[in-house]
Amino acid sequence: MLKSKRDKKVSLKTAKKGLELKQNLIEELRKCVDTYKYLFIFSVANMRNSKLKDIRNAWKHSQMFFGKNKVMMVALGRSPSDEYKDNLHQVSKKLRGEVGLLFTNCTKEEVNEWFTEYTEMDFARAGNKATLTVSLDPGPLKQFPHPMEPQLRQLGLPTAPKKGVATLLSDYEVCKEGDVLTPEQARVLKLFGSEMAEFKVTTKYMWDAHSGRFQQMDDDLPESAPECEGESEEEDDS
Repeated sequence: MLKSKRDKKVSLKTAKKGLELKQNLIEELRKCVDTYKYLFIFSVANMRNSKLKDIRNAWKHSQMFFGKNKVMMVALGRSPSDEYKDNLHQVSKKLRGEVGLLFTNCTKEEVNEWFTEYTEMDFARAGNKATLTVSLDPGPLKQFPHPMEPQLRQLGLPTAPKKGVATLLSDYEVCKEGDVLTPEQARVLKLFGSEMAEFKVTTKYMWDAHSGRFQQMDDDLPESAPECEGESEEEDDS
């Protein structure tokens, strides 16, 4: 008699591995709470993994965690009764959306100054808003190889091959300022090298390990700050 496939027992190894990874992350977070003087909550606009990696490399003397908000909330504690240290449940309340944690021995002034100055431009994605109006003049598009002409037409550009060169036949408005970009518009802007997305990390809140004080970041900070303390550590892969 044939056995039903439903009766077959399957070992869910991935579930165990996932649990171990979460537990390791919880332990690593709590270790950072015990090690570093300050904890900052930061938000990210126009997230790009490659650019966040650049920031991790610049802050190797500290520790950054991004993503896995629910696991981070468990590690820190969701309420006064289960928080790992005083007022960490206030940190957990702010872990919503594209936010992360920065553990560091750098002062509030140092952190605020560095992240205020750090911005990187990138190509906008579909769903982003156009920050300016972009129009193209008619004429040959010599920057594109001839075989790309059909692709340009598919994106909505009024092009045709002329003497072996993709040529724009008339004026073409790619987007207007304030437009919510379509996939086609975002692709055209990238092809023509027009960057409209600003990758920006903003520090929102700070927790002081010594006093347990949790506070919102403000703009009334000194222009200069002392150098950070602490040795370089491997950044987390979260």
